[in-house]
Amino acid sequence: MSTSVPARSYSDAVEYLNTLQSNAATLEAVRAAGARLNPNAIPEMIEYLRRIGYEDLNRLNVIHITGTKGKGSTSALTDSIIRHVKPDWNVGLYTSPHLVAVRERIRINGKPISEDDFAKYFFEVWDKLKSNDERANPETTPSMPGYFRYMTLLAYHTFSQLKVDATILEVGIGGHSDSTNIVPKPIVTGVTALGLDHTSVLGKTLADIAWQKGGIYKEGVPALTVNQVKEGMDVLTERATTLKVSRASEFKVVSLTPELSSVKLGLAGEHQVQNAALAVEMARIFLSAQGALCIPAESLPEAFVRGLENTRWPGRCQTVIDPNPLHASTNWYLDGAHTTESLDCCVQWFVSPGVGLAPSPSSSTGRPLRVLVFNCTNGRSGTLFLGSVLAKATAQLALYGSTETADSFFDHVIFCNNVTYADGGFKSDLTSLGMSDADMKHLKTQKELAEAWKGLAPSYPTDAIHVLGSIEEAVKTIRSLSSDRPVNVLVTGSLHLVGGTIEVAGLSSVAL
Repeated sequence: MSTSVPARSYSDAVEYLNTLQSNAATLEAVRAAGARLNPNAIPEMIEYLRRIGYEDLNRLNVIHITGTKGKGSTSALTDSIIRHVKPDWNVGLYTSPHLVAVRERIRINGKPISEDDFAKYFFEVWDKLKSNDERANPETTPSMPGYFRYMTLLAYHTFSQLKVDATILEVGIGGHSDSTNIVPKPIVTGVTALGLDHTSVLGKTLADIAWQKGGIYKEGVPALTVNQVKEGMDVLTERATTLKVSRASEFKVVSLTPELSSVKLGLAGEHQVQNAALAVEMARIFLSAQGALCIPAESLPEAFVRGLENTRWPGRCQTVIDPNPLHASTNWYLDGAHTTESLDCCVQWFVSPGVGLAPSPSSSTGRPLRVLVFNCTNGRSGTLFLGSVLAKATAQLALYGSTETADSFFDHVIFCNNVTYADGGFKSDLTSLGMSDADMKHLKTQKELAEAWKGLAPSYPTDAIHVLGSIEEAVKTIRSLSSDRPVNVLVTGSLHLVGGTIEVAGLSSVAL
């Protein structure tokens, strides 16, 4: 009897991968239970790793990075520095989420792996898991890992097969129990800025978050952090001690160096200077530990500068001019900020001269038409998030002496869900099974966001508030706005929203 052979194309790999997503009901059950940590998360991940044939990941030469905001940018900056210092190396970078194509999460030498390589390595992992189903606790451990766990296993497998010289691992969520936290001895670990991220709605405190993030510290491994508020710093210091970072000097608070102030970073936003400082120190320690380059503390070699200047990280404080000649006067400002802290940074960047503000901030004459496109995972957070946007805009307008007001700064606001197309379909790489039927069919979250906006800006014209069912409809609405002025569009609140916008608006050629 013949048996069917699984398809081996990239599109089929993505289809298989999507079956590992948690659906909306499962995610809601987790939230209702208080998102208690799975005490077996790390043992289960190690077991999955063993099932695909790996025991020790130390040979990947890992730089491990976590934090509430800036961890992706810091990972990209670190990756770029190392590649510019050692152009002959194979450098792996693992990040999440992706913007347009899932293969963006696994990069070699700055570029996403090809569709063919993704499919090849994907099915190698898939087949190994299917053929070796031995589990210590089959009643509680699923035979196949979830989406993020699978992608992390795939990254480990890809980097191992390609024999990378260096691996930069960005934590998914938290740190202590994260799927990336199974490397016994990284070369160096780093924590970016801490804050109350989306877990804060579940009653988490900053100390709880710091405890999780500090869980990536390892015995005998240099442990770095940027400057934190006292509550967070105290916990990180305690974690470094408990996890036996070998010497006090190896737990280091990275400060800003004067040399960085003269570097034009490849990533926009004032907050990136702090991320760059952490990236520089992690790269310095890593390269010295690998015997590749002995770099005195506080120094900034020319190759480091080139790495910082040439860093690209799509969807984070990114400016894109629409490549379509019919819409050449449309400027897209893309930032996947999804916490109050990151939204502050986003608005600080956008509400400034040369970006969202007119060249002459004291006058609105001739200013661009401004549009805000926003979404978040929970409409009940709308007052908090949108309030943060308006408060920061008010502060920025005052800073630059503008006579405009925050509640009239945007000419139109659009609240749409992350569905890619108007027919309700998704680009396969952007499929999300975690969206509830209420959001898909009734736009529950988007209506809650619109109500929050009306409450925060009661004088705002209701006909300028748009609640839409897809990103495609949002792009069509923007392009239908009649204006003899440039159109500046800020897309924020969700990296999934940013990625969908890049796809639908045809910005991939200039944004990615």
